[in-house]
Amino acid sequence: MMAKFNNVINSTRPVLVDFYADWCGPCKQMPAILKQVKDELKEQVRIIKVDVDRNPLIATKYQIRSIPTLMLFKEGELIWTGMGVRSANEIKRLVKQQIAST
Repeated sequence: MMAKFNNVINSTRPVLVDFYADWCGPCKQMPAILKQVKDELKEQVRIIKVDVDRNPLIATKYQIRSIPTLMLFKEGELIWTGMGVRSANEIKRLVKQQIAST
């Protein structure tokens, strides 16, 4: 899984990673928020979900201590981290800034 994850985040297209767990209440709000982000940004960003319980190596590598945690990667580089539930507008603004800065 780690190799596949690294392959995905090394994309030239920004990759937004949602670290979550099935037992996490606030995490259940994220799919609807991320759908709004995807509906607007379409192919400008890739959004993936990583279950911290099923992928402890990835969670440990990125020091995930609270969930949900969002991380934005571009070409393998971590460019933004946000903990907790974030609004779709905030996420879209951050991703658009990253797209514009490249």
